Order: sequence, then structure tokens, then C-alpha cells
Amino acid sequence: MHSLLLGFITPFPDSQEDSPLRRSRRRVLVGCCTGLALFAIWTITTTITSLVSPGRFPSPPDVWAAARQIVVVGYADDKLWQHALHSLRLVLMGFAVAVAIGLPLGIWMGAYRRLDAFVTPVFSILRPIPPLAWIPLAILWLGLGDAAKIMVIFFAAFVPSVINSHAGVRTIEPHLIEASRTLGVRGFAHIREVLVPGAMPMIFTGLRLSLQASWTTLVAAELVGALAGLGRVLNVAQQDIYPAMILVAMASVALLGWGTTRLLDVVESRAMPWIAARA
Repeated sequence: MHSLLLGFITPFPDSQEDSPLRRSRRRVLVGCCTGLALFAIWTITTTITSLVSPGRFPSPPDVWAAARQIVVVGYADDKLWQHALHSLRLVLMGFAVAVAIGLPLGIWMGAYRRLDAFVTPVFSILRPIPPLAWIPLAILWLGLGDAAKIMVIFFAAFVPSVINSHAGVRTIEPHLIEASRTLGVRGFAHIREVLVPGAMPMIFTGLRLSLQASWTTLVAAELVGALAGLGRVLNVAQQDIYPAMILVAMASVALLGWGTTRLLDVVESRAMPWIAARA
């Protein structure tokens, strides 16, 4: 009887458990099925039954025609790859500056309470301000060029990077901090060997949020006075009452955002292989 009970409560052997590759394939299959189902609903409602008028939401043939137009001929003074490259450059520049300043600041605030007490009041005043609220001031200071848009993207990406790196340092177990100090690990070595590895999961969470905020803010910033970029495509298409082109621009932003996020996932898997092994 004892052996029978053990047989029921003993986990399955490793060979019968789902491997990471099998789980990944299952996720891809489910995602493909979901995408096909949504495409079928889109086609039925806009093309076959005409339940949704083309003036409100474009059909797949309309979107395909708009995509061919912007890729081959161009739209809003440039072709799609030129608009996408311009937007990608602005996002990466603003994101890089925000991370280069926000990550060290958040780590230092979490490590040194005096610095935290000095910076937190100023940061608490700036934190509730929406990134889009900086657009008028950025235009007043820097004009309608790319520098103003980079400034707005910087403020959007700066806050999540500071908050999550600060929280990551504060969530490190106190006994690890004490052990490192007992072993004589201090100064920059303490930050490099103890604080940064311990805060790494929260740091990458902040990077994802910063990247997402950068793309969201970019589109809003490019809606005002932009000479190129996917935000300009959206603005011109809205003025032309061209829903298919609006959808093409939205899809382009989504693909670029997905691509940069996947690149960040690769960096995370290299920096924290033990997390990737459990995924």
C-alpha cells in the first residue's frame, strides 16, 4: 500500500515532462491559430458580409493596396523603410540616453540612502508628469526637429528605468549585502558584483517598460510637426481620411516594437541564462 501511494504522489519522470522546446512550439501554434482566427473574422466582417464599412475600418485588400503604395511609391514624402528607419533611430537614441542615466541613478539611489533622500523629492515631482506634457516645452526649447522628440522619449523611458532599478536593489536580501561587506567587497566592486546581479530581473523589467513607453511617446511626438517617421504617416493619413494607410502605419509600429522587444529578450537571456532555462 505504501508503494502504491508513492506511485500516485511521485512526479512524472523528466522524460514525460514538457521540454522548453515543446512549450515554445505550443505557444507558436496557439499564436498562429489566434492570428488566423482574427484574420478570418476581419475578412468576413469587412469583405464578405460588409458589416463594417471601409470608411470606418479597411478590408484586407485595402490594407494590402496601401502597403504596396507606401513600399513601392511612397507616402508622406518618403517610403515605408525611410519612415521606419527614422522612427527607429529616434526611439533608440532616446531610449539609450534614458537608460544610460536612469539605470545608474536608480542603482545608486537604492544603494545609498543619503542620495535617495536627496534625489527622491525631485524625482517625485517629475514622476507624475506625463511624457506628452513635455512636448510643448520641448518644441519651445528645441524646435520641431528630432532633438525635441528625443527629449520627450527620454522623459518617457527615464522614469521606468529609475524606478525598477531602484526597486531591484531594494529587494536584494539584506544578508547578501552584509556578507559582501564582511568579505570586504565595497565601492564599485560592490555595485558590480552584488547589486547589479541581484537587481537584474527588475532592471530588465524596467527596460521593457521604458522601451514600450518610448514607442508610445514617439508616435505622439511625431504627430506634431514631424517631417518623417511613422507618426507623420499616421497624421497625414488621418488628414487624408485614409484608414488603410493608418492601419499600415500602426502595424509597422507594432512590428518594430515587437522586434526591439525580442532583441531585448535575447540580451536578457544572455545576461541571465538561469531565467531563460526556466522559461
